[in-house]
Amino acid sequence: MGFFIQDAYAQGAAPASDPWLSMLPLVIIFVVFYFLLIRPQQKRQKEHRDLIAKLAIGDEVVTAGGVLGKVTELGDSFVHVEIADGVKIKVQRQTIGAVMPKGTFKNA
Repeated sequence: MGFFIQDAYAQGAAPASDPWLSMLPLVIIFVVFYFLLIRPQQKRQKEHRDLIAKLAIGDEVVTAGGVLGKVTELGDSFVHVEIADGVKIKVQRQTIGAVMPKGTFKNA
């Protein structure tokens, strides 16, 4: 019967591994995520906050929805944007996506 089932022999104790060495892959993954995902996102958020803070009347802006217009009034939370002659919309400051170069928006 010995040829159907192999004999099991006790093995020696496994060598003790360093706990810091076992955490190394986790630390490396965190560092990679920080430099590839977290840090660039924080940089973009800071640039957007600066852009929103520096808005001025007369700036030509694009909203997150793609509406192009000129800033006519500024408030703490909202901005009035003229998108055509006599047509003004009120948008939240956070929805301003970009400030365009002067002359981009031409009222027809």
